[in-house]
Amino acid sequence: MSSIFSKIISGELPAHKVAENDHFLAFLDINPNAKGHTLCIPKKEVNRLFDLDDETYEELMKFSKRVALALKKTVSCKRIGMSVIGLEVPHVHVHLIPLNEMKEMTFQHKVSMSADELASLAKEISANFS
Repeated sequence: MSSIFSKIISGELPAHKVAENDHFLAFLDINPNAKGHTLCIPKKEVNRLFDLDDETYEELMKFSKRVALALKKTVSCKRIGMSVIGLEVPHVHVHLIPLNEMKEMTFQHKVSMSADELASLAKEISANFS
């Protein structure tokens, strides 16, 4: 059964895309811990981070770094936090979270953003992605 992320990759479900290449996709979390909370995923559906082959793992980290740098240029924050938990969706995903306070990394602190705000932010981050 396809994960929700595989459905986003295939276009079956919408997402506020930030960056994409042949192997990876980054999009805004629709239930963000902070403004700019972004998920980076491999397009190949793999459940656990450490089940990725070495090349895909390394390239996912490089892709995530590039997305984090674009986030930092776009969203005012002290730093970009990174987390890989993966219990809620059986598809590897890296959380990139702009941080100003530790509570933003707890996944118990959420911010509300409209679809228009998410779309506008995704466009801004994408413009800073290189």
